Amino acid sequence: MARILIVDDSRTSRKILRGILEGAGHEIVAEAVDGLDGVNKFKEFSPQVVTMDITMPIMDGLEALKNIREEKEDAKVIMVTAAGQQNKMMDAIKLGASEFVTKPFDADAILKMVEKLSK
Repeated sequence: MARILIVDDSRTSRKILRGILEGAGHEIVAEAVDGLDGVNKFKEFSPQVVTMDITMPIMDGLEALKNIREEKEDAKVIMVTAAGQQNKMMDAIKLGASEFVTKPFDADAILKMVEKLSK
């Protein structure tokens, strides 16, 4: 099972993701409340997979993705997007995002992505 870092400023989103992932046997190594916190926890915990919200205070998900990929070139980051963020999704692809998931969460889709990325 994968070791996962959840980065999202929404407590509710973090709770939902934790429930989905832990319910499937994955380990949540840490949660972060903004991009800067996420980058720091990535360095501290070295997760196999990161779920990264795009829109957050202090440092957004795109900047955090860029920092994480500079830290570890092959980092596996699943970007979490709200509807209507196609431009940001394109930016995330250019920065090396591994996958995308949209809110509201589709548990099966998330679990398939994590399974694929953690092999």
